[in-house]
Amino acid sequence: MGIAITATEKAILQKITIPPRPEALIKIGEEAKKPEPDVSKIASTIAADVGISSAVLQVVNSAAFRRAKEIQSIQQAVMTLGFKRLLPLVKSVALKSSMGQAEKLADFWDTATKVANAASIAADLMRKPNLKDHSYMLGLFHNAGIPIMVLEYDDYGEMMDMAASEGWPAVVEEERGKYGTSHCTISAILGQKWKLPAIMIEVIYYQMDVEGLYTSGELSDTALDLMSILKLARHAVSYETNGDANDPEWAQVEDSILERYDMNEIDLENLREQLLEKMAE
Repeated sequence: MGIAITATEKAILQKITIPPRPEALIKIGEEAKKPEPDVSKIASTIAADVGISSAVLQVVNSAAFRRAKEIQSIQQAVMTLGFKRLLPLVKSVALKSSMGQAEKLADFWDTATKVANAASIAADLMRKPNLKDHSYMLGLFHNAGIPIMVLEYDDYGEMMDMAASEGWPAVVEEERGKYGTSHCTISAILGQKWKLPAIMIEVIYYQMDVEGLYTSGELSDTALDLMSILKLARHAVSYETNGDANDPEWAQVEDSILERYDMNEIDLENLREQLLEKMAE
């Protein structure tokens, strides 16, 4: 199922600046489309962008990707992980670089990185290792519309304050009333422009419209797995920060996730504890 953009949103989106893909990503994408991509050329292109390559090496050597030996170069990363596993990470760190590091977004990027790490770990714990790399990219990309909204609207800080007190589900409705669109839609549009997999764009778009989603048949099983991993990761990061404080976003999906994976509340609590332990390592 695709995403639906209203005529009003189309008009709004024409006025909003969506950061373009960096030149390095465009070159990598062109090479990857060839019948026989030159992996060494792809590695060289990544390595030539110092900001992206250094950030990628930091990620692949982080706790979320635990390796016995440290990876010391992009060439080694490509050989060890493979191009298909590395590309989502390259896109993720390129996104962060393209947005700049404005001081008012420091906490946002810190949280996004935590969610990305937690999502990667959660994919393993939920026995979905094939979704590990996409989960990391989803964790970093899913709210990428927020920095765009911050830079576009001077009063968007009010929305972030509201999210801290009432949760993001309430904010989405406020956004639609105030701006005619939401950060979820902006995030999905950015995902399209950055050539993210269609399944990931759907998860990003529907992330706050989850009522009845798990039984509607609108999303594929894989998309629902990614949604569940993302929600569990966001809940774990929220729990790590706020403890047992009310988490409206988690309350929206908890029962659906329990039912989908045939878990009870004790199973879920154990899963959350395992996730928090691995996040702390």
